[in-house]
Amino acid sequence: MAQKGVQLDQEAFCCSICLDLLKDPVTIPCGHSYCMSCIKGFWDGEDQRKICCPQCRQTFAPRPVLGKNTMLAVLVEQLKKTALHAAPADHCYAGPEDVACDVCTGRKLKAFKSCLQCLISYCENHLQPHYTVGQFKKHKLVDPSKKLQENICSRHDEVMKMFCRTDQQSICYLCPVDEHKGHDTVSAAAERTERQRELEVSRLNIQQRIQDREKDVKLLQQEVEAVSRSADKAVEDSEKTFTQLIRLLQKRSSDVKQQIRSQQETEVSRVKELQEKLQQEITELKRKDAELNQLSHTEDHNQFLDNYPSVSQLSEPTDSSSINIRPLRYFEDVTAAVSELRDKIQDILRDKWTNISLTVTNVDVLLPQPELKTRAEFLQYSCEITLDPNTAYTSLLLSEGNRKATYTSQQQSYSSHTDRFTVWYQVLSRESLTGRCYWEVEWSGIGIRIAVAYKNISRVGDSNECGFGLNDKSWMLICYTTGYDFYFNNIKTAISGPRSSRVGVYLDHRAGILSFYSVSETMTLLHTVQTTFTQPLYAGLCVYFDGATAELCKLK
Repeated sequence: MAQKGVQLDQEAFCCSICLDLLKDPVTIPCGHSYCMSCIKGFWDGEDQRKICCPQCRQTFAPRPVLGKNTMLAVLVEQLKKTALHAAPADHCYAGPEDVACDVCTGRKLKAFKSCLQCLISYCENHLQPHYTVGQFKKHKLVDPSKKLQENICSRHDEVMKMFCRTDQQSICYLCPVDEHKGHDTVSAAAERTERQRELEVSRLNIQQRIQDREKDVKLLQQEVEAVSRSADKAVEDSEKTFTQLIRLLQKRSSDVKQQIRSQQETEVSRVKELQEKLQQEITELKRKDAELNQLSHTEDHNQFLDNYPSVSQLSEPTDSSSINIRPLRYFEDVTAAVSELRDKIQDILRDKWTNISLTVTNVDVLLPQPELKTRAEFLQYSCEITLDPNTAYTSLLLSEGNRKATYTSQQQSYSSHTDRFTVWYQVLSRESLTGRCYWEVEWSGIGIRIAVAYKNISRVGDSNECGFGLNDKSWMLICYTTGYDFYFNNIKTAISGPRSSRVGVYLDHRAGILSFYSVSETMTLLHTVQTTFTQPLYAGLCVYFDGATAELCKLK
């Protein structure tokens, strides 16, 4: 209660204008007391015909003559000496980073608001007149700011309350007279209102975009979960499949081992049986030989002749003509057969592994892709492609590791194969193309054809079903020395573009995009197809002029 009494005494000796202890206190006729400078300043700003008290609004005519109230002055001094004017807490004082009150003397308090009309920052105490005095109530208060001087026109030293739409800057009311003369100017408040409406529209747009993006993020999260689930299942299924293959090979290995051992036992048993018979025959022959030797030494002629018939009689010899010694050639054929199986499995794995690897690497979420412009951007999708000799027409010579096709009048000694083109001068790639792929073809001669086709394109005969671009299973660009033509389903599209001996082909299988580019110092788009591909594609070349060549370039 004592502390509260001190506070009441302190408030009784404070000026209601500056809210500080009275300085040179004066008492006006209505009985209220103020600092002399505060009341003079207040009356100087009032209509001199209606001088009034800031608190009770009592009017005085004429303006009262002010004299110092010595009793109040003594009491205020006593308050200061007895330290009844309690200091604010340290956290109320302004620090280096804070906006300080411009009215406080000595150690300044933190500003509570800044006034755009006064261009002064006030603590909570010194701000009170802006809430109670009518003259100040119309002032615009904002959060404390150190940049109030930025609201002062550097040319005219006036508050900038206008806005120049021509120059898009804040100005004072004098600026339209000189440097902004004839410009489109409005009050800052009017411009703020206009911009505020635009701001609200922008906020609505932003909020709508946020909602859209949040939906997109949710969809992408679902896509991530779907990709993860699919990958986990693919890993599980592939592991199960490879485990089955391993078990199958292990079983076949066990079967072969068992068959070999069984056959070994049979053959060894037969050999030992024959060996035993031969051994018995040897024993019998040795016995006969001993008897004959003993008989040969008999001196009695009659005894010799009597015993000779029985002793000289021999048993039928064992047939050994079937014994066929084959040094190191017993089960070697089995080893060769197993090795042949291994080689075939390796060939299958090598051929199929390329497709498996491409299938894995081409799995992607179909997100919006930035437009590819530079060759470096295309090269990130480059792929190694080779030509399949089993598809090549017999007048096409393949070289450079089956990457180059050359027309020749000499028939090549290719083996018969159901995948070979029998009439059209064409060849397809060994590798299938899915996902995003880019490759380049370097060509020479009068002209060539660059194509992509489904694997089930017809091969036998000279019908359009076999020719690139003449059916719905292939897309083809003809390159002449004079220009280009594009064909699909036997429909021709004339193409304009710079001639180049190198053509780039970009395929985005999932997006259904096939594009051809003239490649030189820059990439120039020749033609783009937007469709839906239903099967893996294969790169194709058609070389039909004598001496013409087409080569799939190495890009890595």
